[in-house]
Amino acid sequence: MKKNTKMQKTRFKSFNPKIKEECGVFGVSNIIDASALTALGLHALQHRGQEGCGIVSFDGKKYYAEKRFGLVGDNFNKEKVLKNIPGSFAIGHNRYSTTGGTTLRNVQPFFADTNAGGIGISHNGNLTNAITLRKKLVEDGAIFHTTSDTETIVQLIARSKRIKILDKIIDALFQIQGGYALVMLAQDILVGVRDPYGIRPLVIGKIKNSYVFASETCALDIIGAKFVREVENGEIAYVENDELKSIKPFPLKKIRPCVFEYIYFSRPDSILNGKSAYEYRKNFGKELAKESDVDADVIVPVPDSGNAAAIGYSQHLGKNFELGLIRNHYVGRTFIEPTQKIRSLGVKLKLNANKSSIKNKKIVLIDDSLVRGTTCYKIVKMLYDAGAKEVHVRIACPEIKYPDFYGVDTPTKKELLAANKSVEEICKYIGAKSLKFLSIDGLYKAMGFDKRNETYPQLTDHYFTGDYPVKPIDELGDNKITQLSLLSSASNN
Repeated sequence: MKKNTKMQKTRFKSFNPKIKEECGVFGVSNIIDASALTALGLHALQHRGQEGCGIVSFDGKKYYAEKRFGLVGDNFNKEKVLKNIPGSFAIGHNRYSTTGGTTLRNVQPFFADTNAGGIGISHNGNLTNAITLRKKLVEDGAIFHTTSDTETIVQLIARSKRIKILDKIIDALFQIQGGYALVMLAQDILVGVRDPYGIRPLVIGKIKNSYVFASETCALDIIGAKFVREVENGEIAYVENDELKSIKPFPLKKIRPCVFEYIYFSRPDSILNGKSAYEYRKNFGKELAKESDVDADVIVPVPDSGNAAAIGYSQHLGKNFELGLIRNHYVGRTFIEPTQKIRSLGVKLKLNANKSSIKNKKIVLIDDSLVRGTTCYKIVKMLYDAGAKEVHVRIACPEIKYPDFYGVDTPTKKELLAANKSVEEICKYIGAKSLKFLSIDGLYKAMGFDKRNETYPQLTDHYFTGDYPVKPIDELGDNKITQLSLLSSASNN
């Protein structure tokens, strides 16, 4: 098991050069086969986390839990597994770790007994004061069993002096900071929470008389649930006796949803603010074409992340769209252990040039973002090696210059290419004929927002601007996991 876990962790981190969302969360209330529906919802949210998955259920008397490494389809595909998690209430979680190591104890949902009853928690996001809170809790005698900052929330709820479970949750939420979406199961009450700025996403659906919470609307579609609305920023929405209720205990803030949900994280068919992510991404490509047209024969996407933007780019200019790169969709399922020799093959494990579409052609290569630049360099070289005459790179978002602290796995600032090089230097580094990024104004225009108009919601665009809605209290960076691990060890000694 240890060997397979190591293989899996290396595989996903090696083959996916993108910045990565932390998790997907899902919960359903008072319905037959709640665990099976939760497994389906997690399957639809698999793109948000592949390291581990888990389900906690409640049958009216007891809680049950199953947590595994790997993909949902590999773990919750058998009736005997689902029989271990009976009940009409369930919550689930897909994990991509940004805080905490790869151990089964870090796989969510987490569960705790309190004097108000048991509670299960699924968390998408990251706390910017987790280390500070954890240190104080350890000093006060708390014992931590994981290196995930989600356990801090569990501890705060369990140690609250309030009587009712919802009051305990509110008590805990007033102490945490950062970007988060929580789905909690407190016996027969299903709770959904979104941080005061709405940085991390959470939606509400309904199937028959039952309510559903999920990270994205695609998880509602797979179980036949109807989209009701988004959980509002700073809202505690909860389902009790089949009735949807709401509490808004926080001071009112202007909503600041994460811009990368629109650019990359959300599945293309998920609905964001009334439109599909696919529509937004096509519009990014159209605006990119308006800002940076170039003489070329074909438009080629980096699959699958650049597909929608490349379609929008080619449609606006009336130029041919070609699949100049073919993706191997089974790279994440390879049975070959990714040793250094295999990893040295790099991007060829995932992509291969379609020579007949690109030979002797001037190419515009489209992708949604550029982070470290190492993969882009390999792709550009691959296209030239396959006979491309020219390769012009176009990126359908602005330059990523700042790291994230709200649950997204971004490199440190020293590893972000655009934080350390000019556009001209990046172009030279990746070996392209030319390079252009979508401007921030173009990004907002493509979304139907005017960045300068206060009547429209401002997105959390700190990746490009350094404008963080929640300032970090902890000293965040490469040492966060180490600090949490040390605190966890100290609390168990």
